[in-house]
Amino acid sequence: MNSHDLIVIGAGPGGYVAAIRAAQLGMNVACIEKESALGGTCLRVGCIPSKALLESSELYEEAKHSFDKHGIMIDKMSLDLDAMMQRKKRVVDGLTKGIAGLFKKNKITHYQGRGRLAGPGQVVVASAEGEQTLTATHILIATGSKVARLPGVEPDGERIGTSTEALSYSKVPDHLVVIGGGVIGLELGSVWRRLGSRVTVLEYLDRIMPGTDNEVAAAALKLFKKQGIEFHLGCRVTGASSKKKHARVEIDGQDPIECNKVLLCTGRVPMTDGLGLESVGIQVDKRGRIPVSADFKTTADGVYAIGDVIEGPMLAHKAEEEGIACVEEIATGHSHVDYNAIPSVAYTHPEIASVGKTEEQLTEEGIEYRKGKFSFMANGRAKALNQTDGFVKVLADAKTDRLLGVHIIGPRAGDLIAEAATAMAFSASSEDVARACHAHPTLAEVLKEACMAVTSGAIHS
Repeated sequence: MNSHDLIVIGAGPGGYVAAIRAAQLGMNVACIEKESALGGTCLRVGCIPSKALLESSELYEEAKHSFDKHGIMIDKMSLDLDAMMQRKKRVVDGLTKGIAGLFKKNKITHYQGRGRLAGPGQVVVASAEGEQTLTATHILIATGSKVARLPGVEPDGERIGTSTEALSYSKVPDHLVVIGGGVIGLELGSVWRRLGSRVTVLEYLDRIMPGTDNEVAAAALKLFKKQGIEFHLGCRVTGASSKKKHARVEIDGQDPIECNKVLLCTGRVPMTDGLGLESVGIQVDKRGRIPVSADFKTTADGVYAIGDVIEGPMLAHKAEEEGIACVEEIATGHSHVDYNAIPSVAYTHPEIASVGKTEEQLTEEGIEYRKGKFSFMANGRAKALNQTDGFVKVLADAKTDRLLGVHIIGPRAGDLIAEAATAMAFSASSEDVARACHAHPTLAEVLKEACMAVTSGAIHS
């Protein structure tokens, strides 16, 4: 029976990062992953392949519609979807092999199979070769999440599918219906719209991107409509079925929609089933999440949980931070995750990024704030890029000027939000950011000007 100091179940962003950090801290570490490739959903069929397709499809659209504005004339251009998919595969393969290399470098034992708890300090690994039992002083659950199901909509892997299938369509659908107006649906809808699909988004709420600042979401909706994506808001999908030559989506109180492909993007749920939690007395909450303390301890001694299986946003970088904090707590007795400074990004065009509180949250909580806003239209770098849609909005405490939230819709928003997250992590004020010298011409100047607009006033507006 193999014994380890720490066994990590799941090799996604939270799990593999935790395993590496634990090994760096001197632990004998094992990591169990049911898939042959390391990296979890994010790397294999999520964040990374979708970003590869978003980048490729954006270049394709720019070549069709924007290159001439730069004086670059293309007489003939065509789409090689297979080559685009092969590039995506190379990106994913390179990164998964990189993680395998890091495991080897850090002497982490990798078990391929399904891991489940089998009593205190014991984990069973089930694989094609059979089962083996491992023992460990500490066990960390980092199994991530899976696509949430919608009653009446059963994916068949052909006409009706999830984000996994939408990353590998063999041809561009004539008409793609996306059920769900959140980040994943909008990102993948954008990919196929750029490549030639008619895209229709169906959203139950009367807005897109739930949880996003209302002003940002409203601006995004206008821009996505301008790009050609159709939206049906406030509609309840009651079913979807595959026919011989098309799919049919049923909507409560509305005419059904016929299309080539249906993409189900109605959120994700924790992947906690089949983990043997009952063998150590762990009970999940009504949403299937594992309750944990501030230091990620479950109700079972020596068992911890992080990432999508616990409360909080289902984000890869949140899981990474929790993984590091968890094993550092085990090794040193100290850990910290600042949940007020965890950014989120939608890699649409333009990108949408945020960190901290929205205006709606601050109002609901009765927190007095001041707002500064600055448009990319007035930024020299944005004009040079020919990407001037969007703005930066900064929310700061009315009394202390401490940053409470930053919301960006515009070019490279996903990169720009890092400065805001860092500033918030160090309890910076809007004046602190405004007085920091920002290189010119850069997109980061928009954040500086928005911070100036909170108090003294922006220069270029």
